[in-house]
Amino acid sequence: MNIYKTFLSIFAFLHVGFSCLAQERPVKIETKELPRRLAFYAINENEKDLDVKITIKGKNFRQSRATPRFIRVPATSKVHLQTLVVMRDKQPTYTYELEVNDSLSGRALKRDYELIKIEPRKKIVLYIPKRCGSCDSLINSLDKSYYLYTSYVLAVNPEIKKQLKPAFGNHIELDSLEVPIVNMGGILHTRIENYEQLLEELHKPE
Repeated sequence: MNIYKTFLSIFAFLHVGFSCLAQERPVKIETKELPRRLAFYAINENEKDLDVKITIKGKNFRQSRATPRFIRVPATSKVHLQTLVVMRDKQPTYTYELEVNDSLSGRALKRDYELIKIEPRKKIVLYIPKRCGSCDSLINSLDKSYYLYTSYVLAVNPEIKKQLKPAFGNHIELDSLEVPIVNMGGILHTRIENYEQLLEELHKPE
């Protein structure tokens, strides 16, 4: 199915940009092509719930005649908003208006949602020394969280180990460290031993 998005980028910028001033990250709209259907999903990359309403206009498709309603999109999640039924042998053209509200309403529709991973406020990179005793626990916690992160085992990444060495000087042997080296927003930390300490550092004001 070849989808033409008439003025879509302009519409998305105007309506998402102005309605999401209270959010750190604008809600994104993702489409999925199905047999004779086109589904719309809201992606909330913020760490708080939002109510989202989409109004779609265009031609060569059918949609519910019901008045659009706000739908709850939980923090760090993806939620189905609406599906268009595409007319046979037609190419749909459409624009959409997106409204986002962070003052949650008890009347917003609640639907199934899919949790997603998001980039944290400060990029997280873990460097794992050979003797690190707390690394497994921290990695397990990060895997269960909604944060994206990167990790490197120094024993199998000698080039990275070589790059880190000047930051610690000759008096510290990296493999002797028993805690992870955490690069958070470009700053190296060697006193973060658990997930709670990582969150505390992550949410410190810059």
